[in-house]
Order: sequence, then structure tokens, then C-alpha cells
Amino acid sequence: MKDRPTDIDETVLAATLGAWGIEPVTLAHAPVGFGDHHWVAAEAEGRRTFVTVADLAHKSHCGRDAAEAWTGLSRAMNTAATLESALGEAALVAPLRTGAGETLLRLTDRYAVSVFPYVDAPTGQFGQALAPGARRGLVERLAQLHSTQPPLTTPAHQPGLPGRPVIEEALTDPQRFRSDSGPYAQRCQALLTTNNAALRAALEQFDNGTTRLASDESTAAAVVTHGEPHAGNILDPGGRTLLVDWDTVALAPPERDLWLATDAPEDLSRYAELTGHHPDPDLLAYYELRWALDDVAAALDIFGARHPDTADTRQAWDGLVDAVTALTDRAAGAGPCRR
Repeated sequence: MKDRPTDIDETVLAATLGAWGIEPVTLAHAPVGFGDHHWVAAEAEGRRTFVTVADLAHKSHCGRDAAEAWTGLSRAMNTAATLESALGEAALVAPLRTGAGETLLRLTDRYAVSVFPYVDAPTGQFGQALAPGARRGLVERLAQLHSTQPPLTTPAHQPGLPGRPVIEEALTDPQRFRSDSGPYAQRCQALLTTNNAALRAALEQFDNGTTRLASDESTAAAVVTHGEPHAGNILDPGGRTLLVDWDTVALAPPERDLWLATDAPEDLSRYAELTGHHPDPDLLAYYELRWALDDVAAALDIFGARHPDTADTRQAWDGLVDAVTALTDRAAGAGPCRR
């Protein structure tokens, strides 16, 4: 997140890092990503670590509430740590374990802390097109991940849409976005009213895809998927392809990752060559559709409550407009949801 949170006590956060043997001299807020809060902790001898504070109240893919999200996020972090043991540090950046072997600690009832090695390399941006060589490297990394024995802690990807109730309520009553909630509420109301039919059609199409996924015996066996392998979750120090941000790791068909990694036929052929699995075009489209609906639900959750005008809410609004535009284009027959 770009906005520095006002309800996280950085003194308490610094003390919590002691469980990892970290005594930070400085704790600098890092305005990156969307969803979690980040800091860089620097110790006296110069060692740096990357600190992530997850908002359990907004982790619907990990659980329906903060208590369930804690369990789901713990399983995800433990999975990533185990995957590093299997794949090596050259494949991913995994959470560090505390002296007691934990990958996640509570900061408050709402927030949870994980710590990662600091890698001095730039990331890309969501929506950024990777160069052909980098894209091929990502596909090969995913083939390696998908061929790995799933750790016992790996969460199972749920075919339903966690934010479905938020979208349904918003479409049923756009007037619930009242102007006194914040600067984007009435814009949401207008956007939903104008695109109501297209969004309902997208939900119906998603339901049809979910039914097929649950019943189709030809669907590939579930593998360990990252969930969000876009340019913003890739580090490339020295020509390596390191996957970061593992809270969405789950057992699912390979297409859950592949639709976001590439749409180039030569890359999908390379994946089939490495794994023996030929990606299913219908499943690629299904997971692309799900992503757009997830974006809609996440933004409506923000704008349905009191909200300010900040860098984060501006980013959420832009994401909502992009997702709705992609869904309406799809409903109009203009092609898939790629943005």
C-alpha cells in the first residue's frame, strides 16, 4: 500500500521483529504493492529485511473473517517456506522463520507480520508487458513450480468467488454508495448503474465456468499455483526469475497462473513441452474472468465504507474502472478481459 497506516504502532512492530532475531535501527515504510503494508528493517551491521504486515480483515481469499484469514495466511506462508526448501532460493523469495519456526506472527487481532530476505532488485508493475525472454523465463519457472510435490500445508483454491456477496449487494442496490461515505461512492453508484446488465452477465458466465470446473473430469489435476504471477510479483536479480508475494498460493489447475503469465502460443507450447499439460483455453478465460470479478469486489468493499481520497483509493478506483471496462467489453463480444 502507498499510504502509511495510522493504526499500526511501529514501535510494537519493531519489537515484534525480535522473534526473528532482528533489532532494527531504522524501520522505513515502503509504499509498494496493494493490499499489504510493507517496511524495510535495517540493523546496525547493515543487514536489511523486508517486513510485510497483512490486513486480515481484507484477506477474503485466505478466509471469511480475520480469524479464518489468519489460518489461511499461516498455511500459505508455511507453504512458501517449504517450497523454498524444494526449489531453492533461486526460484522464490520465501518468508523467514522465527527462532520458534513460525512464518507468521500476530501484531494485533487485525494485523499479522511476516519477514522476508531483502533482495536489492526492482519489480515491475501489474499490467506491465514482459519482454519475450522474461516471459519465457516466467513460464519455465511456473512449469517448475507446478511440477513440485505440493507441501501438506498448501491451501486448496476454492472455485467460488469470495467477494460475490459484495458484488451482488452492490448490483441490487447501487444507491447504497452514499456521497457521505467518501469521494468515490457516487462514482461507484453511476458505474454500477450504467454497467449493471454486463456485470450480471459476467457473474452468470463465471457461474457456468465454475460448474464446469467442478464437474469436468478432463480438467488437469491440481498443482501448486502462485495465484498472482504478474510483473509486480517478479524479481529478476542477475537474470533469475524470483517469485514473491505468496499469500495467494493454492492447489488449482495450472491455468490459474498461466492466463496471467502469457497469452503467447509459443510460451504455452513451451509449458506443454516441459510439463506434458496442454493449457485449456476455456480455463484460461475462466481464471481471467475470475480475476476481474475479484478486482471489482475488492474495490466495492473499499468504497462501500467510509474512505478518503488517497493514493491507495485512487489506485483502487482506477482498478475498478479497468475491471468493469474489461468485463463490459467481454460481454459485448470484444474479446477476453486482458487489461
